[in-house]
Amino acid sequence: MSPLTARADGLGGRAAIAGIGATEFSKDSGRSELTLAVEAVHAALDDAGLVPGDVDGLVTFTMDTSPEITVAQAAGIGELSFFSRVHYGGGAACATVQQAALAVAAGVAEVVVCYRAFNERSGRRFGSGVQHREPSAEGAALGWPLPFGLLTPASWVAMTAQRYLHTYGLSPDAFGHVAVTDRRHAATNPAAYFFGRPITLADHAASRWIAEPLRLLDCCQETDGGQALVVTSTERARDLRRPPAVVVSAAQGAARGQEAMTGFYRDALTGLPEMGVVARRLWRTSGLAPGDIDVAILYDHFTPYVLMQLEEFGFCGPGEGAGFVAADALPLNTHGGQLGEAYLHGMNGIAEAVRQLRGTSVNQVPDADRALVTAGTGVPTSGLILGTDT
Repeated sequence: MSPLTARADGLGGRAAIAGIGATEFSKDSGRSELTLAVEAVHAALDDAGLVPGDVDGLVTFTMDTSPEITVAQAAGIGELSFFSRVHYGGGAACATVQQAALAVAAGVAEVVVCYRAFNERSGRRFGSGVQHREPSAEGAALGWPLPFGLLTPASWVAMTAQRYLHTYGLSPDAFGHVAVTDRRHAATNPAAYFFGRPITLADHAASRWIAEPLRLLDCCQETDGGQALVVTSTERARDLRRPPAVVVSAAQGAARGQEAMTGFYRDALTGLPEMGVVARRLWRTSGLAPGDIDVAILYDHFTPYVLMQLEEFGFCGPGEGAGFVAADALPLNTHGGQLGEAYLHGMNGIAEAVRQLRGTSVNQVPDADRALVTAGTGVPTSGLILGTDT
């Protein structure tokens, strides 16, 4: 099915990503987060062959410290007819493109830039977990696990990962296949922090424990940097500098009993039901199936959740994710992922999907025509299917 075939409840290929841009990925940027955001926005516009005056919409994360209006002023953007933010940390990544695409398809805006910028290594480090939290309805859910020492994202994910291993009779070595795959791709990607530094399964097994069964090499990096994406109509994108990556389908998902990274009270802990919501909607609105996907860019803040995502999307059965990755059954995280390239809340993964569809990735999949991209898991999340303009 062509990505431009309209479906009743999908975007029908009416919007596309026309530009991508990023700063360097580092551990100490030496610049403000606003500066990083503006650099990424300018780079994405230049990639598309546009100028700041062409932009009339901006979308970012609620966690971003650089508001849309401030970024517009600093980047030389004029009037805005659309501006928006998406909540739930890394779960927002693909939803920023969804919001932009919906705005374009509805005629609310013509050129929308999605961005994310932070000094996540040299500034606030998300991996350090809960330091101080003002009382809130959202924070109340954390009141259950915190007294038991579950203070960090790694500790929250470790609970689910332990149950996954127990249920399917696996050892922590099963997670190593994701780490090795990501680092193999990062090793050939000059933009990646771990460029030239692949790892082996033995390296993974020898890395220190963070929160059993998670080792150091199961956990993503902490990165300083910025990434931006330009979304416009597919028709307009055809006349711009780069081949468009068409938004075939986009979805958000939150499951019953959803809590932010701490959903320990569901009937089972071996899957990611919020990503199941996304998967079902993406397949339904696109008319595609797992066999139609040429490359997958799956959010990899922690390796176990990559395996569970593959299972939720139907690429393999429950408990079979490790074998699927080990067999290289599907090109996965060809930029190196957040484990190998950079942790930019998944926005750099969307950029890699665009490169694959343009044919410009450093680890190019031959004839890549359909790319699946996912956002942060364990939290309310989102996903995209992107396609070439054929």
